[in-house]
Amino acid sequence: MSPKEVVDTMMRQDKFSQWLGIEVLEVREGYCKLGMTVREDMVNGFGIAHGGISYSLADSALAFASNSWGRKSLSIDTSISHLKALNSNDEVIAEAVCENQSEKLGHYNIKVYLKQQGQTNIALFRGTVYRTSKHWE
Repeated sequence: MSPKEVVDTMMRQDKFSQWLGIEVLEVREGYCKLGMTVREDMVNGFGIAHGGISYSLADSALAFASNSWGRKSLSIDTSISHLKALNSNDEVIAEAVCENQSEKLGHYNIKVYLKQQGQTNIALFRGTVYRTSKHWE
């Protein structure tokens, strides 16, 4: 399967990414760029987007980028640094890039930034995935 076919298959089954309103902007082997808009129902008691929103967007980018090679891959370690707050109606982009890959592990960096402010980072996310021997069909 092509990277796009893999991600399309994943998205059809990914109810959470659908709920987030994620749009796949670009995908190729080891890379994925996603976009979404923060909705009012995603803000916390401080009136800003819950930290889980940027985390979830980045996590979806990690999943799609790591599986784009055609092998089923699962995250085994992730971390995020929140740099700036997100607000309702903010348009957000997440870009995942494979930094290093071996037979069994893949290491990815994901930048989360506001679409309207260029590439001013909102969050930085790192993820390690385990690459299974199963292929997407």
